[in-house]
Amino acid sequence: MSRIGKKPIPIPKGVTVKFEGNTVLVQGPKGKLDTPLPNGIKVEQKDGNLVAIRENDSQAAVHGLARALVNNAVEGVTKGWTRDLEIVGIGYRAEMKGKGMIVFNLGYSHPIEYPLPTGVDAAVDPKQTKISLTGIDRQQVGQVAAEMRSLRPPDPYKNKGVRYAGERLKKKVGKTGAK
Repeated sequence: MSRIGKKPIPIPKGVTVKFEGNTVLVQGPKGKLDTPLPNGIKVEQKDGNLVAIRENDSQAAVHGLARALVNNAVEGVTKGWTRDLEIVGIGYRAEMKGKGMIVFNLGYSHPIEYPLPTGVDAAVDPKQTKISLTGIDRQQVGQVAAEMRSLRPPDPYKNKGVRYAGERLKKKVGKTGAK
């Protein structure tokens, strides 16, 4: 039995949950999300909680996944999700251009313009080396953060580049000169 799949999901105040076929619609103070469920998994509402139920043991692999996806949707419409990025390197920086565009200077011969998708907001600190991404869809916020990181992934020799806040990097040793 899936330990995570068995855990009930508490429904906070101000959140409404509707079921339409294989989709769970969650609406809260920050917005609304719809989460598709795998075949054979049902979500039921029991005394203020949501419970994921599987039809038989052939869906054991996706039982915990389905519960986690619904939980992420409930948490997203109440609190929202945040992902922080740090830019390390001399002359590396990012700045907001308008409301939906971030311009990166990452040591290339040209600046890189990254348009933000709808549903994800960004804030750049005054030093232009930290970016904070927020949104209600955890998957979308994580995908945008991964795409921004891939513009200049951290270099293992100098540790320069775009990284997640708190990411631990293993620095490699460079060449040693002949004696």
